[in-house]
Formats: sequence, structure tokens, C-alpha cells
Amino acid sequence: MASPQARSRAGWARNSTAWEKRSLRPDRAQSEQAGAKNQPRASRQIPKISPERAGRYQKSAQSEQAGAKNPSTRHESCKYASPTSRKCDRVRVGQDVVGPQDVPGKWRSPRPYLTVTHKHCHTLPPSCSHVNTFNLQTHKNTHHTPKHTLVLVLLPRELTHSRTLEMLPSHAPYLLIGGGTASFAAARSIRARDPGAKVLIVTDEPDLPYMRPPLSKELWFSDDPSVTETLRFKQWNGKERSIYFQPPSFYIDPEHLTGAENGGVAVLVNKKVVHMDVRGNKVKLDDGTEISYEKCLIATGGVPRNLQVIERAGEEVMKRTSLFRKIEDFKSLENVSRKAESITIIGGGFLGSELACALGRKAAESGLEVVQMFPEKGNMGKVLPEYLSNWTTEKVKKEGVKVITEALVKSVSYRDDKLEIQLKDGRLVKTDHIVAAVGLEPNVDLAKSAGLEVDSDFGGYRVNAELQARSNIWVAGDAACFYDIRLGRRRVEHHDHAVVSGRLAGENMTGASKPYWHQSMFWSDLGPDVGYEAIGIVDSSLPTVGVFAKATAKDTPKAATEKSGTGIRSESETEDTAASPVASAAPAPAVENKDEYGKGVIFYLRDKVVVGIILWNVFNRMPIARKIIKDGEEHADLNEVAKLFNIHED
Repeated sequence: MASPQARSRAGWARNSTAWEKRSLRPDRAQSEQAGAKNQPRASRQIPKISPERAGRYQKSAQSEQAGAKNPSTRHESCKYASPTSRKCDRVRVGQDVVGPQDVPGKWRSPRPYLTVTHKHCHTLPPSCSHVNTFNLQTHKNTHHTPKHTLVLVLLPRELTHSRTLEMLPSHAPYLLIGGGTASFAAARSIRARDPGAKVLIVTDEPDLPYMRPPLSKELWFSDDPSVTETLRFKQWNGKERSIYFQPPSFYIDPEHLTGAENGGVAVLVNKKVVHMDVRGNKVKLDDGTEISYEKCLIATGGVPRNLQVIERAGEEVMKRTSLFRKIEDFKSLENVSRKAESITIIGGGFLGSELACALGRKAAESGLEVVQMFPEKGNMGKVLPEYLSNWTTEKVKKEGVKVITEALVKSVSYRDDKLEIQLKDGRLVKTDHIVAAVGLEPNVDLAKSAGLEVDSDFGGYRVNAELQARSNIWVAGDAACFYDIRLGRRRVEHHDHAVVSGRLAGENMTGASKPYWHQSMFWSDLGPDVGYEAIGIVDSSLPTVGVFAKATAKDTPKAATEKSGTGIRSESETEDTAASPVASAAPAPAVENKDEYGKGVIFYLRDKVVVGIILWNVFNRMPIARKIIKDGEEHADLNEVAKLFNIHED
């Protein structure tokens, strides 16, 4: 037989459930608000808890508050145990967001659930394993309504946990695992083809879907000292935008997804899918929640690699080493760059070179020393032909970066408040902080439980040309090893591929059955003056033919975006058919020994067929490059093909 305390708690849970359901109904809330305006102040009713029940837990509540001040009795592992008050801007009135509200940090979480009627609030604090008492507090709302009373009710652990689980949908017609670009593109594609679709995105990050490229590009060139908070930046064309794809108002809350008449996209943050039951069409989250689905997309992306010599170097070295992938990584490195005297970037690829140039420009103002080291002979040596890689390295040096080529790291140690990087050739580099930009490991954690195949050559989940891994399961983005009907099996880690593959997966999840044929592009900017766009397979080990011309002031990423009126070049073109290009009558000699490679086209060949193209400071010509690769023809004279890009026009 249940104890009186258990029966009391169960009764309170039923009462709170009824109150929450009543307050969540917009029509009921509006009618209550209208009625409240016509009532005398003294007659307005507020939700109450019996004095007996409140008094029963008053003593334990006081002891818990005392424990928060006493480190010896405080639960150190509980992030909600802070006695300080913090601002919370996610308070809900019906289905609308208002705020900020003063909510004690003890009860604050990224998504506190507060259901609000006219002038009174009933709150369910976040699930916390150390919460075990009721506690009543009243606080003045400083923003919404004068003399608004906020009633905070701290529920017992077992009730808060179960109530949190109840708020999550148990079923999602479209479940998207991962909160990155591919998932967002898939969600929009699904909703475009199925306007009433209910889409649930589950991400282990605390943020809504956002674009990653500005983290290593535009955000670093912002003059706004609060850029780490606003996450807004000016594009090369001068227009300002947010790093987030859409504002919070674009999404609906996960707890409202099931009952949404017109469907919508919901994002469940700070949750990780840890197990996948393919036969049962359901997944399990890290908190034990199970969610069933009808169609599922895996878009888990990847995790940054680190050097083993760094991982084995000990805690002091690891504390001073950054990997770069997420918003929190940008914020952390930006903070380090304000305090450190020197930063060393290990890696000469896209990310490493972009960060080196970004920090190099910052160093010109702050005196920060920026070092970039990599094993290749020049920047982006795995992508660019050697002559262009060497030329690019000189440009990076002009950005204020000390570049160390052919550098193989032997060991890393911490001594006398500095990191010491010992190279295999005997060179020693001392620095305050290391940024390891040495590649990405596809996240295939769900492969074992789901019984999905991982490609042994390229990594990632092995899927067919329609991006399908199993019945009702698709994979997109960095984690997908797909069959390209033109270029064969591939795995691509660039932003535009995430857009293209996510969009295609979304279409196929709604019954399209389309193969992957649209070649995605990728781009990189080394500051506002040097940029390139590429498509297909660009590998410096392949034979290449480069055709170049002298650049003008118009041939820069900044000038190109100002002219076109477009912003970030990360958003994939829609289905492109190249317009009839106008060929230039000027001669276009192939160049491989010039001191200047201002602008040009580099063709990558396999079996005499063009499989990849880089447009070097040549912009808005990607549809032409895409068509050349799609045609798959042999070309006797690539100088003639280069004329299609009009590189000799001023």
C-alpha cells in the first residue's frame, strides 16, 4: 500500500497535469484572460498548494538551501545547485515566448517548461537527479505584467523526471537525428512536399540548426565586440545575417508536435540518440526516452580528429588544445585569442587555412602571434596542384601568419607555462594554445545497434544512390558514403553537400526515389581577397590543367558578392541547367610558371575526363562547371573549355 507521502505526490502530479493542460489551451487561456480583466482583483483565483503539503516540505527545503551555501553538503555535480539568480528568456505564455523572467539558477535549464495563464505561472523545473523537495517561491516579473506573480514549484525527483519524459513526443512521423545543415535541409524539403508533415529533429547540441562555415570565416571579421553572443555577421556584400538558419519562431515546441494540426518542425536540443531499433522503428535517447518513427534520417555529421601525440600528452596539454566544429568552439577560441600571446594551428587544409587567415588578421591589431604548421609542402597541398599551393602559402604569410611547411609533430609537452611542439626534424615551436584542424571522423555510433554497414574505404554509413541505408532509413551529410551515378562511391564533408544531400533525402523520404546526381560545390575564402569554388573530385594526386589570367579588383570574394547581391556562398544552387555561355575570343594559354595566379580554372582529370574543377577567384560560373562534369566527355583542348568561364574578361 502506498505511503501517505507517495499518495500525496501522486495527487499533486495529477493536479499539476490538469492545470498544465488547461493553461496550454490557447482558446481557454484567452477566455480566462478576458474574464480576468472583468473580475475584481480580490476575486481572481490562483493555483494553490495546500498549506499542509507546503509545510511538510518546508524544513527539507530550508536544509537544501543551506546545503547550497555549504560546499560540504552541496551536490557539486548538480548544475542547478547554484543559489544565484539568472535571467531566463524562454518563459511560455500559452504557445508564445515572453521574458525575460527571474528564475533561480537552481531551476534554470536551456528549455525550462513554464505554462502561464493570465497573471499566474505554474512551472515545472528541469529534471535534476538531486531535486527531492517541494519549495515555493514568488518572484516579481520585471518584464511582462506589473506585479505579475511567478509561482515556482520544485517537484520531487521522480515526478520531475517522469513529467519531463511526458512532455516529449513518443512518436514522430519524420525523425531526423542530428541538428546540422543536412537535417535542416531535409526538414524543409519534407515540409515542401508534405505541408502537414510533423518533423522532429534531435540534436545533442544546445542550439537550433545553424550554418558552420561562418565559424571559421565571416564571424572572425566582425567588428562587433559582442559577436560571440549575437552570432551575427556582415557578409562580403555588406548585408547582416544570423548564423542560425531560422529564428526560434520558425519552430514549434516538441511537446506540441503531436497535436499540431498543420504539422511543423520541432527541435529537441541537448538530447542524443544512443540506440536504434530498426525492426521496431524506434530510437532511444540518452535519458531513456523512446521515440517511434515512420521515416528516419541519420545526419549525425562527424567529430573533429585530434593528433594521437596530443591525446597522449596529458591533461595540461589537452586543456590548451582546441578542436573546432561547433558554436561553443568558436566562442572558446575567440576568447583564447584575446588572452594568448601565441596560437599554433596544426593542419593545412580548408579549416586550418581559413582559421590561420582569420586569426592572422586579428593578430595585426592585437599583436597575437599566429603559427600554422602542416606536413605538406604548401597550404591545401592535398587539393591544389603544387605550384598553386605554394603561391597560396605566400598569400597566407601576407595575412600575418608564420607558416611552417613539411612539419611532422613528434611530441607535445607543457613546460614553463608554454606548450612545446617538437617536430621530427628537430625544430621546436613554443606556443600558448594549439588548434588541431586535422580532419573529421564521420559519426557512425548508431551503426552497431541499427545493423547498418560502414564503408571500409571512405568511412560513413554506406547508402545507395537514393541515400537509403535500409527500409525507412536515409543518411545525409558528412556521415553518408553514397553512390554518385557520375563519379562513383564517395563521401563528402562540405556544407553545400549537406544542403544537397539533405534536400534529396527529404524528397525521397516523401516518396520521390531520386538518385544523387546534382553535384554539390564547396568553397573557401582566405580573407576577402582570395577565394575559390570547387566541384567534383579535386585531388592534387590527379593530373591537372590550369588556365589563368591576371586578376582585377573585381575578382575577389567580396567584390563578387557585392556585385551579385548574394551573401554567403554556402547555399546550394537549385536544379541548374547552364545558360548558353558566351565564349571569349581572347587566347587562353595554360599557365604553370607564372608568379601570379590572380584568377583561373583548374581542371582535374581521370582517364582524360574532367572529374573536378576549381574556379580560382572566378565566381558565379558554377552551373557551367557542373555541366562539364555531368557530360563526362573527353576534351582535346581544355584551353577552349576554359573560354566558357570568361576568365579573360575584365
